[in-house]
Amino acid sequence: MIDIKLIRENPEEIKKRLLYKEVDCSDAIDRILELDGLRRDTIAKTEAYKAEQNKVSKQIPQMKKAGEDTAPVFARMNELKAAAKEADAALRDIENEYNELLLGLPNLPDPDLKPGGKENNEPLRYFGEPHKFDFEPKNHVELCTDLGLIDYTRGTKLSGSGFWIYRGMGARLEWALLNYFIDTHLADGYELVLVPHMLGYECGLTAGQFPKFKDDVYWLETAEDERRRFMLPTAETALVSLHRDEILSEAELPKKYISYTPCFRREAGSYRADERGMVRGHQFNKVEMVQYTLPEKSDEAFEELVGKAEALVRGLGFHFRTVKLAAADCSASMARTYDIEIQIPSMNGYKEVSSVSNARDYQARRGSMRFKRESTGKTEYVHTLNGSGLATSRILPALVEQNQLADGSVVVPEVLRKYLGNIEIIKK
Repeated sequence: MIDIKLIRENPEEIKKRLLYKEVDCSDAIDRILELDGLRRDTIAKTEAYKAEQNKVSKQIPQMKKAGEDTAPVFARMNELKAAAKEADAALRDIENEYNELLLGLPNLPDPDLKPGGKENNEPLRYFGEPHKFDFEPKNHVELCTDLGLIDYTRGTKLSGSGFWIYRGMGARLEWALLNYFIDTHLADGYELVLVPHMLGYECGLTAGQFPKFKDDVYWLETAEDERRRFMLPTAETALVSLHRDEILSEAELPKKYISYTPCFRREAGSYRADERGMVRGHQFNKVEMVQYTLPEKSDEAFEELVGKAEALVRGLGFHFRTVKLAAADCSASMARTYDIEIQIPSMNGYKEVSSVSNARDYQARRGSMRFKRESTGKTEYVHTLNGSGLATSRILPALVEQNQLADGSVVVPEVLRKYLGNIEIIKK
């Protein structure tokens, strides 16, 4: 949520920066300012009515003692009570619309981001060289099928298109990747947290996915008297609510968490040739990194997360690039995002395997997540950051394609071998 003080002080600048995300919020901001004025006026009226009620009520005992007629005073008390009740009702209506509009505003993009969408994304650096073969390479669907790693047919039979089954060495390879990610994060001092896969509405609201994108998740059918829950689209949605409605001490920061979860998305599996197999689906595995930091440490934490994601991909021996996203290609909740993109040879391009993002204080304001500053004793909002570390559904296709041999076998990256009984090559 954007700080209302920023909107009051420079609404035109806020409108301009949000246009960088290709979202015109001019009418919403104008209405927010109008409601903000009405809200403050109504609060002042309500407080004035209640103050007068208190003042008048104190007169009653003295008037009774003096034998004076208190009927006019009680009549005035009833008038004030009715006026205060009416003002409270008006305030509720104002605040409902005010909060809804504020919650609907996307995060402000950082000033250094280019405006616009994907066309303005900026590759910052490349690692390694694109893979070359001296034979006709297979795509990952052929390789995974021939080697018995993935069962696409039975995955579709069980759940429909956009699902697959890891089998045998494929399941072990997937688990090896997750262990490699987790072990690396633990060595870097991150706390492993296993979160529920079903979450309440407040988690989506805090993360910034709700209310606007509430239809992009899988909601569970529940009885009317049950709490409504949805399947988490990413562990970030849970992790950024761990400290919702809490005030941390400055000494507790930074908080560094990782979590492994399957992720559930309502995006239909693409049938385009360049997104075959498991590159896009309804469910995939991911290890997520989240940090809560002091505002002045926010940029440093961002660079740390980017470096960690790059190191994981580099450890697997992949050619990849790091891309700074333009404002409109960042998600609504994020102020800045870098993507780590790997090459999947059969797809003639790069696919994102990690997005590292800084929400600044946007999520913290939505979830009332604060810390107490030691030097002043005042409470301030924390900054929240997240990054994939990593998602496997594109790592595994890149792994088998880049590491394939002419006979259709696949070389196991060295960092994964200890998790696979020191197997070096996966054969039929």
